[in-house]
Amino acid sequence: MAINPQLLDHLVCPKCKGALVLSEQQFLSCAHCQLAYPIRNDVPIMLIDEAVSVEA
Repeated sequence: MAINPQLLDHLVCPKCKGALVLSEQQFLSCAHCQLAYPIRNDVPIMLIDEAVSVEA
């Protein structure tokens, strides 16, 4: 995965504005909302409708 670490410093969850964590499964996860945003072709898809729910 080729997401720039500096970009990750600026991205936040679009729903709650919380911090995101990069997972090995090509998702950006928000622990507060328990949502995971997909990464496709090295582009994070930051749409709430595209997010999937993750169980803690």
